[in-house]
Formats: sequence, structure tokens, C-alpha cells
Amino acid sequence: MFIEQFIAYLKFEKRYSPNTVLAYQKDLNQFGDFLLEQFELKQIETATHIHIRSWLAQMKQEGIESKTINRKISTLKSFYKYLHRLGQIKQSPTAKIISPKTKKRLPVFVKETEIQALLKQSEFGEDVKGQTNWLILEILYQTGMRKSELINLKLNRVDLKQRQLQVLGKGNKERIIPISHELTESIKSYLPLRLEVKDLQSDNLLVLPSGKALYPKYVYNVVTKYLGQFTTLSKRSPHILRHTFATHLLNNGAELNAVKELLGHASLAATQVYTHNSIEKLKNIHKKAHPKS
Repeated sequence: MFIEQFIAYLKFEKRYSPNTVLAYQKDLNQFGDFLLEQFELKQIETATHIHIRSWLAQMKQEGIESKTINRKISTLKSFYKYLHRLGQIKQSPTAKIISPKTKKRLPVFVKETEIQALLKQSEFGEDVKGQTNWLILEILYQTGMRKSELINLKLNRVDLKQRQLQVLGKGNKERIIPISHELTESIKSYLPLRLEVKDLQSDNLLVLPSGKALYPKYVYNVVTKYLGQFTTLSKRSPHILRHTFATHLLNNGAELNAVKELLGHASLAATQVYTHNSIEKLKNIHKKAHPKS
């Protein structure tokens, strides 16, 4: 009962994205199943820190990564905080839970020469499918928006006169992203092709030849296909282009706060991870150029 209430709270009050809500729901259902199987405990609100530690220990034995475990701990913290606010529990059982340390990994990004080669040398075709695919890559790289933000980018949120896009991000937070003259002209050229699509069923900027909106797997496949032609990176997801956008901005002198706003990050800490790539670049330059390095 309380899980359903909490999920409704996330949907309608917090306005979290469907994917985020689904992740919370899966985590809580998994914990509920664990309590029932291991302790015959049916009421998740009565769980203690001992039960939670047992669940975490089981996941660790199964080889689940610390990053995933930390996300599940975060889910439980949010859930029990919600129950505490409702007066259903006196204290959260997560208070004594310590999150495992995770390895810090630098964001993977595409080199500037590789991304330029991809956008200039690849054959996309002049039809609506080819131009949709080209704009998927160009918009992701030039704006740093998330895959879900690109898919849901509405036509009426594209301001070609002001050369800007109005993006609806996490938590329904809106932000404005400027676009280049080149990208503006490309979108202008795309609009007549879009109108020629039969059975046009979407008010999104980018559409499929069928007239329907883009979907996550389609965007993922397009990015993976074309990145694979110009980079040896093992990871080639749409999010890599977001990393690339941020890294290239910082490498070329952009202020950290400006990058934060463009990415739609809630805190500066989330953006600071990209500065490490800039530092690594400086180290490499120093190593190659300094006689004593």
C-alpha cells in the first residue's frame, strides 16, 4: 500500500520522469520480495537496518556493482523519509546504513576530430529518415541534451529566430539552450521534409518516416551505428555525446557554471566531473612539451 502511495507521490507531486519512477518501483518491489522470502516480513514499513544490511550483503555476494547498490540505498532513503513525514515510522531504518564506495570514472567522450569527421563525412541521405538521423547526432552534440529530452523536444519549443531550444528536463525543469547558425539552418531545411511525412502523428520536432515520434531504442541505434564508424570507444550511447558536449566546452574555455546551466544539472558537483578530463588534457600537454616531465 505504502509503495503505491510513494510511487504516486513521485509521479504527481515530484513529477519525476517515467524511467526514474520505474527504477524506484523496481527497487522497492525487489526489497519487498527479499523481506518476504528471507524474513517472511510482509510490511516493508516495519523493516529495520538489519534487514536492509542483509539485502545489501546479498547483492554484494551476487556481484552487483556498488553504483547500483548505492542507487537502491537512495531509493530506500527517499521511501522511508516519505513514511517518516507521513508519521508512519518514528525513525528511518536507513540512518545507520553506510553506502559503499564507488570507483570514480572519468566521463568517456569523443575526440573533436572524430566528431567533426562523423558529422561531415557520413552519408545520411536527403530524405526525412536520413536528415532525422543527422539531426539526432547534431542536436545531441551541439546542445548536450539528454536522450529523453531530444525525443520529447516539441516543435513549438524551437525558436529559430532567437536561435534557441526550450528543453523540458528532469523534474519538469525548463531550460533554454542556444544553438548555432549552422544548426538553425539545418532545422529550417528539415521542417519541409517533416511536413511531407504521411500520417504525421507527433508534434515533436524529430519524427520517424512513419509519422510517429522517436523512441529510445531508435535514437540509441542511430548513435551507436554512426559513432562506431569514427571512434574506437566501446561505449557509444547517446549519453556519450552529452559527455562530449560538456568536455569540449570546458576544454575550449567555457565557465563551469555556464556548462552546468546548459546541461540542466541541479548542482555544480555533477558538472565538476568533466573538469577532470580537462586536467588530464593539461597533464598530457605538459608531459609532451616540458623538458623535465
